[in-house]
Amino acid sequence: MKVKAAVVREAGGNFDIAELDLDDPRDDEILVRVKGVGLCHTDLIARDGMMPFAPPAVLGHEGSGIVERVGAKVRKVKPGDAVGITFRSCGVCPRCKRGDPAYCHTMPQLNYAGMRPDGSKALHENGADVVSNFFGQSSFATYALAYERNVVKLPDDVPVELMGPLGCGIQTGAGGIMRSLACEKGSTLLVLGGGAVGLSAVMGAVVQECGTIIVVEPYAQRRKLAKELGATHTIDPKASTDLAAAVREIVPIGVDYAFDTTGIPAVLQATMGCLGPHGVFGIVGVPPPGTPVPGDLLSVITFGHAVKGIIEGDSDPDTFIPEMIALYKAGRFPFDRLIRTYPMSEINKAIADQHQGDCVKVVLLPDA
Repeated sequence: MKVKAAVVREAGGNFDIAELDLDDPRDDEILVRVKGVGLCHTDLIARDGMMPFAPPAVLGHEGSGIVERVGAKVRKVKPGDAVGITFRSCGVCPRCKRGDPAYCHTMPQLNYAGMRPDGSKALHENGADVVSNFFGQSSFATYALAYERNVVKLPDDVPVELMGPLGCGIQTGAGGIMRSLACEKGSTLLVLGGGAVGLSAVMGAVVQECGTIIVVEPYAQRRKLAKELGATHTIDPKASTDLAAAVREIVPIGVDYAFDTTGIPAVLQATMGCLGPHGVFGIVGVPPPGTPVPGDLLSVITFGHAVKGIIEGDSDPDTFIPEMIALYKAGRFPFDRLIRTYPMSEINKAIADQHQGDCVKVVLLPDA
């Protein structure tokens, strides 16, 4: 079938809207009419050539929409169902069976390779293959193919077009606090970065009833929003160059938990000085290749510190996405306050606006 998609044609290049051919769904595939798709930092990493495929490519991995058709083996959803689309996992490896799908043994193959596991590609332009199947979806398009393991059925009373970011960025932030770090009531938390992932962490910390929530963020409007969402303190890194000193003015003993969304090596190293005894540092920000694990080993041993890498908030989407939606409907997880929508045709403007801090979370709406 013919679809419109945002295509990146060279590493680091702009996207353009093109008409492509999308394969019919195979027996294990689900055809979804995309109503909205979040713009995630991982999409930009892939655009810039840090994934194991070469353009042209259709990215997008925070899709949501309506099921149009299902393959013969699909039982989880049916045509007409509203779904959010998340990362793909195999469901049969030891990690999947333990409820850790973000650490699926075939995670790279299923999500980052830009093709189906058999090497085929679902998108084509003038007879030539286009990188597809990104995170089992490639949802920067009017239609996408997904799978039972990476769709979650949505309730009828939510705005379907806004639900896609729950599948990656939002669940990474909230899940990092609620699942991976499992911050206790009354605990102290430092969040590095006030973008969509960091502010989702703030909302998760409020749900967990953390006692002190500190956000480090250079943009004033994001610091303001962090306070509105429940942060107890904010720090402007341009005004406070000694991060540990600034944090310890608020929590003299150091924080119980820190959560980095920036991936900036200097920030990672400085954060270790902010941890209190037995403090845990969770990291989701993507650092440059070759960045060493932060900290001094003697200090790590002396104070019992832990450094923990986190993927997708250590979440199981089948249970965590419905939990976030229930909190959203109860008014306790207002993630929609982070979102600004753009037509898919304005994807390059949306990327620029997000980079400049003019908006927090972009959701692209496919053009008719």
